[in-house]
Amino acid sequence: MRLLKPVRILLDESLPWRLSRLLQGHEVTSVQRMGWSGVKNGALLRLASTDFQAFVTADQNLQFQQNLDSLPLAVFVLVARSTALVDLVPLVPALTSQLERHVPRTLVRIGG
Repeated sequence: MRLLKPVRILLDESLPWRLSRLLQGHEVTSVQRMGWSGVKNGALLRLASTDFQAFVTADQNLQFQQNLDSLPLAVFVLVARSTALVDLVPLVPALTSQLERHVPRTLVRIGG
């Protein structure tokens, strides 16, 4: 399936950078590469919303800690046994599918 348009994605610092290689066709960078390591979730999401369309994290509490309705990006929460790449790989097809039809101001849980 061909993507209509690449999605600009920010990977949370808890996720392995190698995950980005599996999201082909998208523009992917990480919190670390942006120089935002250690920035708390609220400030991080505000920063991300200026340059990115999607934020991918494993933080399952994010939806309870932040008002995601006010941000113009989609948040994807990967629910796996761990954040090791081997545990995240099975979630990539569902993540890719959801990215193709991402909707701003939404949170999508994938896995678990």
